[in-house]
Amino acid sequence: FFNDTATTEIYTLSLSFICKMKKHPNYFVKVLISSPCSASVIIQYGIKSWPIWECEPSKFQWNYDDKEICLIIEGQATISTQNGDIYVIKAGDLVEFPPGLNCEWEVTKSIKKHYRLGS
Repeated sequence: FFNDTATTEIYTLSLSFICKMKKHPNYFVKVLISSPCSASVIIQYGIKSWPIWECEPSKFQWNYDDKEICLIIEGQATISTQNGDIYVIKAGDLVEFPPGLNCEWEVTKSIKKHYRLGS
């Protein structure tokens, strides 16, 4: 099928990568944090008009079907993803959770956030 060793090796590596991605679909799913979020961004996107979500200290699993952007108003949480990434989010952080993210939330200090779902 392939006429040289280099092409065969690239094809093999590509297939290996595709198989890895099918087994671990969240391999490249990353949480983005902007800290601290600037006042100009808060005004530009109307973040203070977004709904508010609150949670007492607790630990739970969460799956993001849609993208979520949120501004942490109060508190702190540790987010652990299935691929081993750990993020600490706190008051003042603007956080983007990508669609498809499966994670565990550990709310360490009662948290309050403005949030928006979807694109």
